[in-house]
Amino acid sequence: MSAEFLAPRLRRVRPSPTAVISDQVRALSAAGTDVINLGEGELDFDTPAHIKQAGIDAIVQGDTKYTAVAGTAALKQAIMAKFKRENRISYRPDEVIAGSGAKQLIFNALLATVSSGDQVIIPAPYWVSYPDMVALSEGEPRIVHCLESDGWKLQPEVLAAAITPKTRWVILNSPNNPTGAVYSAAELHALAAVLLEHPQVLVMADDIYEQICFVPGIFATLAEVEPRLKERILTVNGVSKGYSMTGWRLGYAGGPAWLISAMQILQSQSTSNPSSISQAATVAALEQGNEFIAEWIDILTHRRALIMNCVNAIDGLSAEAPPGAFYVFANCQGMSGKTTPSGDILKTDEDFAAYLLQSGHVATLQGSAFGAPGYLRIAYAIDDNRLQEACERLTRACRALR
Repeated sequence: MSAEFLAPRLRRVRPSPTAVISDQVRALSAAGTDVINLGEGELDFDTPAHIKQAGIDAIVQGDTKYTAVAGTAALKQAIMAKFKRENRISYRPDEVIAGSGAKQLIFNALLATVSSGDQVIIPAPYWVSYPDMVALSEGEPRIVHCLESDGWKLQPEVLAAAITPKTRWVILNSPNNPTGAVYSAAELHALAAVLLEHPQVLVMADDIYEQICFVPGIFATLAEVEPRLKERILTVNGVSKGYSMTGWRLGYAGGPAWLISAMQILQSQSTSNPSSISQAATVAALEQGNEFIAEWIDILTHRRALIMNCVNAIDGLSAEAPPGAFYVFANCQGMSGKTTPSGDILKTDEDFAAYLLQSGHVATLQGSAFGAPGYLRIAYAIDDNRLQEACERLTRACRALR
């Protein structure tokens, strides 16, 4: 089909870089190349048995029909109880919504509130989809660069300088993808002090990696830290990361009733309700405890150590151990200017990532995809033996550079 039939809005966005790398890995694998994928953001753990059983029970019992657009009453109660129990935030039923993944809810919130000329402050490094979602909503992504020396976290004075009369949203992602940075309650309180001075600004708290923290008690969310901002905050979460349920496609959010209502209208005219089977499984996930997380964290801690030892032993790479999520965000600026065995000169982080894929058969993701050129995101939530093999491949590929 000719491009002339496409709407102008499509020219504002790019394909998801994570989807692109996944497609490249699948193509190489289909051609017979053994590629180790350190580019995808999902745990290799199986969904816990009691959660799977709840989904199976829903099928057997015939819970396979339409539900309320925003989720079943049982799921809403489970979401509200989770927010109250774990985050000390109280919501009413009309202040929570479930959708087909947290990604859908973020997009719907932006689409419902952002108009042409509105600005959305996005701290970089950022999750790859934020700027494109803003662009699709006809808004202006206002990228604010955070520093590695600040732990990749937005500083209050930087936030204050970035806010303008056109600012509609600030997006805060903690634990962060791609850096693993986690905002403490004190750091969130300092940002809240700035936001209290700007009543026109909404806040998106993307907490999808909440469960994946390596320091006990470090996680906090903004509506919990500063209740006076609660009516301006959309707290987004889900079961994809903390419960290893990426394929179930179930996210949820809590926020002011007017915003949840608008998001529900959009959802009613697009996807309608999330999967009834996934909703039943999520009720079990939220209500029946997550004791398995401690074991998962122990395993991830070991894997994080493996990749950290690998990265910091390679000349030209460096990284600090991230306190959250399951990525290492490595500085690869030392690779710039090096020559590959085939004679190509590496000029960018994208060149380096492409070299690792084609020559080392290890997939990673360039930092420029996250608004941070000169870095490399390495996802380490894969089988220990495969991760060890990936480390050996990375080391060999880097040693081959001159």
